[in-house]
Amino acid sequence: MTEPLVIQREVQIAAPPATVFALLTDPEKIISWMGAEATTELHPGGLYLLKGGGLHQTARGTFREVIPVHRLAYSFGWEGGQEVPPGSSLIEIDLVERDGGTLLRMTHSGLPNEAQCAAHARGWAYYLGRLAIVAAGGDPGPDHGPGARET
Repeated sequence: MTEPLVIQREVQIAAPPATVFALLTDPEKIISWMGAEATTELHPGGLYLLKGGGLHQTARGTFREVIPVHRLAYSFGWEGGQEVPPGSSLIEIDLVERDGGTLLRMTHSGLPNEAQCAAHARGWAYYLGRLAIVAAGGDPGPDHGPGARET
């Protein structure tokens, strides 16, 4: 049996944990850095739904853990996706107050193969960069997705 594929990222963000948490959970704030439409129900069993923007599909999952300003865990997958269907993977995000800002630690587990792991790693690099820009008060520009070339 092979080891499961896992993506791990750490990003230092120049904003307090409460600001970062809001950007991860408030639908109006989520779309400032990812997607065009979001729905969140912030309780275990609640819906996580993200559509549009640079995303070519709709992401859907269910919150498993919601600890305001500290931790989120939710299942994740793509509607209509055969390799990563809704609920088939797990995203865990911890926010740690550090150096006047927030250290975001993200783990994405349960991906089925190296190709999906690589694709999701590119997506996380793109979107966590955009999140950091927005949290610091900047404008990341339109969401063209991680595969688009900037012009």
